[in-house]
Amino acid sequence: MAGVTEFNDSKESLISKIRKRDGRIVSFEESKISNAIYKALVATGKPDYPLAERLASRVMQKTLSQAFDATKTVVPSVEDVQDMVESILIEDGLSETAKAYILYRHERRKVRDEKMKILNKKDLDEVDKALDINSLRVLAARYLLRDDNNEITEGPKQMFERVATLVAVADLLHDQAIFNVAGGHTQRIEEAEHYYTKLDDFGGKLHVGGYYLNKYHFEALIRHYIHCAQHGQMKVGFKELLRLIAEGKMNHYEQRVGEYYNLMVSRDFLPNTPTLMNAGARLGQLSACFVLDMPDDMAGIMKASTDAAMIFKSGGGVGINYSDLRPEGDIVASTSGVASGPTSFMRIIDTITDVVKQGGKRRGANMGILEAWHPDVEKFVTAKTKPGVFENFNVSVGIWDDFWQALVNKEGNHKYTLQSPRTRDPVRQIDAQQLIDLIALSAWKSAEPGLIFFDNINEYNPLVNARHGPLRATNPCGEQSLYPYESCNLGSINLANFVKRKVDGKFEFDWQRYEQAIRLSTRFLDNIIDMNKYPVEEIRVATKETRRIGLGIMGIADLLFLLQTPYNSRDGYEFMNKLAEAVSYLSMDESVALAKSRGAFPLFKDTDYVKGRIPVAGYYELPKETHTYDWDTLIEKIKKNGVRNSWTSTIAPTGTLSMIADTANGVEPVFALVYEKRVTVGRFFYTDKVFENVLKENGLYTDDILTKIANNYGSVRGLPEIPEWMQRIFVTAIDIHWTDHVMAQGIWQKWISNAIAKTINMPGDVTAEDVKCAYLLSHELGLKGVTVYRDGSRHEQVLHITGKNTGEQAFSVKPSRYVADYVQNNIGERYVLEQMQKIFRESGIEEEVVITPEAPKPLAATEVKKPAPQPAQVMMDTEVDRCPTCNARLIITEGCNVCIECGFSGCGSG
Repeated sequence: MAGVTEFNDSKESLISKIRKRDGRIVSFEESKISNAIYKALVATGKPDYPLAERLASRVMQKTLSQAFDATKTVVPSVEDVQDMVESILIEDGLSETAKAYILYRHERRKVRDEKMKILNKKDLDEVDKALDINSLRVLAARYLLRDDNNEITEGPKQMFERVATLVAVADLLHDQAIFNVAGGHTQRIEEAEHYYTKLDDFGGKLHVGGYYLNKYHFEALIRHYIHCAQHGQMKVGFKELLRLIAEGKMNHYEQRVGEYYNLMVSRDFLPNTPTLMNAGARLGQLSACFVLDMPDDMAGIMKASTDAAMIFKSGGGVGINYSDLRPEGDIVASTSGVASGPTSFMRIIDTITDVVKQGGKRRGANMGILEAWHPDVEKFVTAKTKPGVFENFNVSVGIWDDFWQALVNKEGNHKYTLQSPRTRDPVRQIDAQQLIDLIALSAWKSAEPGLIFFDNINEYNPLVNARHGPLRATNPCGEQSLYPYESCNLGSINLANFVKRKVDGKFEFDWQRYEQAIRLSTRFLDNIIDMNKYPVEEIRVATKETRRIGLGIMGIADLLFLLQTPYNSRDGYEFMNKLAEAVSYLSMDESVALAKSRGAFPLFKDTDYVKGRIPVAGYYELPKETHTYDWDTLIEKIKKNGVRNSWTSTIAPTGTLSMIADTANGVEPVFALVYEKRVTVGRFFYTDKVFENVLKENGLYTDDILTKIANNYGSVRGLPEIPEWMQRIFVTAIDIHWTDHVMAQGIWQKWISNAIAKTINMPGDVTAEDVKCAYLLSHELGLKGVTVYRDGSRHEQVLHITGKNTGEQAFSVKPSRYVADYVQNNIGERYVLEQMQKIFRESGIEEEVVITPEAPKPLAATEVKKPAPQPAQVMMDTEVDRCPTCNARLIITEGCNVCIECGFSGCGSG
């Protein structure tokens, strides 16, 4: 061994480089050899990483010994090293592992060829190699820029550079050498405006370090310079700014571009879809969420329709509250005619959505809202129970505290008054419980409408007493409340990336990296507000008044898999609580730091922030001793320095983004661990990547096992081949009772300042009463909105999971003990407790929830044997339930139709 050591000592430096297939010479990493060998060992049932490391060391030694006499500089090719791996494995008697490695090489070659075909490239760069094929397909289909012949003109690396460069331009313009938050400077605005005529001349001429500004970056530079100069905040003229950039005086911002680039390339964070599509590109529109006003006059209605078309064209989705429109049959004084009602005007927007594609790439999405007091509410509730109606809309009923009080009235008086939108005079009375029953029945039938709880949305709204008043509308998926003409920029942190291995091989969460990502992502999203090219002037004004951002997460299911923590467990809920608190606290803290150097959002002094009010329910509703962070100190900092963004956290739908990041959607549990895809040449399985690795490490990865899981609704529950500990950890949406879906959303909602896109999944055998109880529990847990999806509730069943159920009682799920205890100890509304008691009893919970906390008494459990859910049916080939991009079938997740083939999402956020 001494001789080997001497050999390594004298030659190791000679193998510090390796020649890639495209001819590039890059740093040599022995760990890549170890990892490749380990994968081959795992595939043959020998998951031994120390052995992989020893074999990799021998590969290096043999490579050096064969090359030593031939040259003094050893730069082996990738193929040389891979050939040597095969040789070493065979020498060691690991013929099966060698065979697996050869197959691995072959598969890798096929993958490389497929990637080059997707991207229309002759070779791949490091980013292309890091992204899997599904990610590249999504990027190629929707995100990468194309020329007039529809040929791809950039790769993922160039896309991320394009976005990162634009985002960093905002940092450059706020450099203290040229920007003064206090104002008082006068510059010649027309000097900067003149450069709008020179965009083509300056495209690619200026650079920040190694990153060049294209003409759209340059356009954004002009636009935001003018904005700051109009507020007296630019210390230098525009020509002087250009001189500073040209002379390299701003090259230190190359590091910031690199930080944003690495944040996205690592897929630690991804911004919403319009930002990836349009940053540094012609459209320049970077927001996903918009809300428009719909006043009760024809001019206002037509303006809203025109503005909606411009938003769809630029890549956004629209939410509109139609409650101010007079009801059907009401008198129209100007014509002596009668009004056609809100739903008729929804048809206008629906038609516009049909004919205007978002950025030429996808159809828009809409949220139509009618408040419960409107005389047309019952017609609105049942509108989508018929096929083919409002296909481009999600619809929701907005409720306020007066409706809630009528609903839960302890005296049994559930009368609720409908009012004229025009005069606010009473029109007639209805029974609040009958209306909630109608809403629940419609949602049971068609998955719509949802409910939006405007009382919860506005309870901690710090702008409610400013000139904006209460919030009354949301974006298409309901997670983002907005004022009229306000927009929001969203982005999601990939939680599954923030783990590190401990000595024992298990994973732990990396809280330090999580904090760094939250802070950098907050700056990223704030910069997007300044770099955005808004489709309508009113949107630019309203957005910059509040500077609302929405930082959220994705990948919670995969993170919990890695940490071996069941989603619907006490540990799971407590961990989610910490994650949620961190994202809001740290983003707000970073927003305060931004306010110190760039200024608070313009409406700050008119809001209740100056009184110490913040839009975070958890601060008020959870005991301070349970808080992880010092919120009182943060509030004092806000009162002193202001805050840059009026709201900072939102959990958006991440259907497409999670495909790019190769992780689970948002806060959802996975909808299936394995599902089968049939194509003309055969069939193959999609498998959750974390679950796949665990199967392989435990010698369970076979086609037979995958088939059984796919035929078991994509779940491992009840399969004798799968160990109990794996069944407990790897839970899917169908394994989790709907009360736990609501609980998970409620845990996150306590800390998220905006709202959350999540679907409350229910099996096909639930009743409309279950749906109603989901609404009741959601309101009491503080949710701001709720969407329920009962399997089979669409007119033509959406493809959920293929195959037949192999165990009839496999999915007789019941609420977790955590939910039952939480309801007993925290829900004070007697009517809700009574309704939930029925649910717990029918679900077979061992002890019922006690209605009277003063006299707790366990009641006898009643076992109710529900029929097993029926196998999911494949929907008919209708256009509405097929992907408009690739014609594949859609699934429902996070309240949106999502294509698992190309990444199309019915919502604009992700």
